[in-house]
Amino acid sequence: MRAVRFHEHGGPEVLTVEDVPMPTPEGDEVLVEVAAAGVNPVDTYFRDGAYDPGELPWIPGSDCAGTVAEIGDAVEGYAEGDRVFATGLGNWLQGTCAEYAIVPESHLAHLPDAVDFETGAAVALVGVTAWQTLVDACSLELAERALIHGGSGGVGHVAVQLADAAGARVTTTASPQYHDRLSKLGADDVFDYRREDIADAVTEAGAPDVILDHRLDDYLSFDTDVAAQSARIAAIGNSDLAATFENVPQCRAKDLTVHHVSMFNTPEFGAVLDRLATLMADDALTGVVADTYALDEVADAHVDVLEESFLGKLVVTP
Repeated sequence: MRAVRFHEHGGPEVLTVEDVPMPTPEGDEVLVEVAAAGVNPVDTYFRDGAYDPGELPWIPGSDCAGTVAEIGDAVEGYAEGDRVFATGLGNWLQGTCAEYAIVPESHLAHLPDAVDFETGAAVALVGVTAWQTLVDACSLELAERALIHGGSGGVGHVAVQLADAAGARVTTTASPQYHDRLSKLGADDVFDYRREDIADAVTEAGAPDVILDHRLDDYLSFDTDVAAQSARIAAIGNSDLAATFENVPQCRAKDLTVHHVSMFNTPEFGAVLDRLATLMADDALTGVVADTYALDEVADAHVDVLEESFLGKLVVTP
């Protein structure tokens, strides 16, 4: 089969398309014929060595959607020909930027017939991340106010939809060109993150009970300023290693809680994916595909996912 691999850590140029042996599923493993694979910032971290993947050479890619091609002898919930989507790969398990991928049964779920493979791949990793932050970590409740930083991003545009589906009132930030589309996805209030009075605007819309922050080193102090009493902050990313509170007494007075969330720590990937599949089948959730790439264009996708502005996700179609 054809697969994208890197034999050493480095920039996008270390990615090459190679012919490699077809893997064989064992035990609880499923062999998925990959129709689409998502491209995520975390994929670049494994490639450049910021995060340690398994033993090199390595196939990047953390999620996918496709068709079951073969199953291991311990698999009970899937059969050849089933449409599925999966995540939790590309770290200690080989990734998904290939024609086929090995997926543990616990890491996948059935993809509804009405949902195309590109959408499934666009939802998988970011959907689980959004679910882990809003539902599991922060216990978002009906009629609460949620602030989603970066609503046009992969996680952001799904988090807006999940918060809306949960009955929350949604505030998000994004560049002006994405405001109308985010409103259609379920945001009640959308603000340009660059406006000078952004804190006042967020507060006037409604002090958030739950905040999803993808740039903790930039926004942690902002979060504490605008947060409601007893608010919960979910932290999923940062640029600098350090992120500190500028006003600790304020945090204490507001009784704030910060949850550091990594999608790869999800206890049951399949269970969350199954919930996401239900929402997609009910037209309460979708993944926006901003652009698609062939296998020999994955290096370009690794550049674009970090440097380009777009709403939604980038997807590889082998």
